[in-house]
Amino acid sequence: MDRVVWEFVLSLLNIVFLDLILAGDNAIVIGLAARNLQQDTQRQAILFGTAGAVILRIAATILVVWLLKVPWLLLAGGALLILIAYRLLSEDNQTADIKAGGNLWSAVRTIIIADAAMGLDNVIAVAGAAKHNVTLVVLGLLISVPIVVWGSTLFIRLLKRYPWIIYAGSAVLGFTASSMITDERKLAPFWEQHALLRIMFIALTIAGILWAGHSKRRRSRLNAIGQQHTG
Repeated sequence: MDRVVWEFVLSLLNIVFLDLILAGDNAIVIGLAARNLQQDTQRQAILFGTAGAVILRIAATILVVWLLKVPWLLLAGGALLILIAYRLLSEDNQTADIKAGGNLWSAVRTIIIADAAMGLDNVIAVAGAAKHNVTLVVLGLLISVPIVVWGSTLFIRLLKRYPWIIYAGSAVLGFTASSMITDERKLAPFWEQHALLRIMFIALTIAGILWAGHSKRRRSRLNAIGQQHTG
């Protein structure tokens, strides 16, 4: 009995460790998605979005055996995450006057969708550590949630003080997305044989997101300035 308990505790600690290692990207997504909201609604978006993401991740982990049999899943998730990273970077919080209401649920929806895209590799890793023990998966996620929430709140504060962090956050998302694409099992043999190409693909993906997002932000600001002058 002692051995069983000990193995359970070790597996739980391993899952929590994996969740926390992978939670940095999720905290960035949460912080970016909620950054435009008024301060009194940011916490609601973070809590609701994180809760929805955790529920979705638990369900995905339970179905991980089936998910692993679906080809091109990581490729699709990586492509979706690239679009999300670009959209989060291209949105300009300097010119937006956002009400609570609908924008709260828009942020919650973005958090859940982004976590679903980013959580594929997390789900696979956690399921392996838990050996498909649902109790371990649920406990591990519930333990790591408060840390993810705290991390996203800290990221929002840092964004207000250092706006350039948004670019670093989008770069991290780009790295995660491109890594997911290269980890797709249908494509993995090719990337394993061409390690340099893999590095170049990841670098170009990150650079493309940053360039496209920065260009969109710049155009938006120029348009806003032009409207102010004409008005």
